[in-house]
Amino acid sequence: MSLKKIMSNFADYNLWVNQQFVNWLSPKADELLYAEVQSSFSTIMKTLDHIWSTEEYWFSVISENEMTVKKPESELSKEEIFEGLLNSSTRLKHLINSLSEEDLMKEVKITNPWFECELPISEYLIQVINHGTYHRGQIVTMGRNIGITDASNTDYNFYNVIKQK
Repeated sequence: MSLKKIMSNFADYNLWVNQQFVNWLSPKADELLYAEVQSSFSTIMKTLDHIWSTEEYWFSVISENEMTVKKPESELSKEEIFEGLLNSSTRLKHLINSLSEEDLMKEVKITNPWFECELPISEYLIQVINHGTYHRGQIVTMGRNIGITDASNTDYNFYNVIKQK
């Protein structure tokens, strides 16, 4: 399997899994989604906003463009956060699907206050999807702590299995 096919599948999975989370959380009461829970971010909505913001950062790295500035989470409705996350994931998917194998191997240098590195674009895509997976796992745990126990299976392998059907 080519790097292009693997990276495209990861980008497609990222959009699918974020859509699953939006579908799962949309009907939930605001009191639950904004309930304070001890975690990296204090609410489910703050965690989703962080996933979105981080996707925007990595999109700017991968596309080698300036990062889109968005409103802070406190100024956004849950619908705006859901829509922003899905739009970001869609843009990332389209960008990755448009890149060639050579583009995916191109190294991009990052210098910021936290680290400096120069890695292939494909490594940055793996980073952004892995980061989202980490925080989505936290959201499932946060949900369980406040009584939201109906999360669906969103593992990458599950996605690949249902995609085959």
